[in-house]
Amino acid sequence: MNQRMDRVQLPNLNLPPIEPKLQELDGKLGIFDSLRKKYLILTPEEWVRQHWINFLINHLGYSKGLIALEKGLVYNKLQKRTDLVVWDKEGGPFLLIECKAPKVKLTQKTMEQACLYHQKIKAKFMIISNGLNHLCLEWDELGKRFHQLKSLPEPPK
Repeated sequence: MNQRMDRVQLPNLNLPPIEPKLQELDGKLGIFDSLRKKYLILTPEEWVRQHWINFLINHLGYSKGLIALEKGLVYNKLQKRTDLVVWDKEGGPFLLIECKAPKVKLTQKTMEQACLYHQKIKAKFMIISNGLNHLCLEWDELGKRFHQLKSLPEPPK
C-alpha cells in the first residue's frame, strides 16, 4: 500500500468493523469485494455495502452463496440496481438491503426508492442503511405494508 493510502481516513460505521483489503485502482482507492472476488472503487456507499456483507456472513451466519450484489431490475423503463439481495434456500427473495453513503439521511425519499425495488423483488424483509442508521422492515403480504422490526431477521432456513 502506498503512503497516500495509509493516510486515508474511512468513517466508522454503526456495524462491526472490517479489515478491508485496499488497493489503488487507476489513481483511486479500491476495496476488495469478497463476493465478487475483485477490487471495486471505494465509494462511501461501497464502504457501507462491504460492512453489511461482512456483518451478514461473519456475524449473523448468512450463507455467502445466497447473497447477490447489484441485481439489475427495470423500473419505468429505467435500469436500476439493488445493493444486496439475500435469497432463501429455495431461490426466493428473502432480504433486500439498500445502502446509502453515511452522509445521506434516511428520509421518506430514501424509503420510497427502496420500496420501488421491493415492488419488483418482493423480499420478505428490507433494510435501509447509511451505515450509521438502519431501518429494518418486514413485508406484510396480507396488509400490503411494511412493519418496522426491532432486530434483524435470522438467516433463511
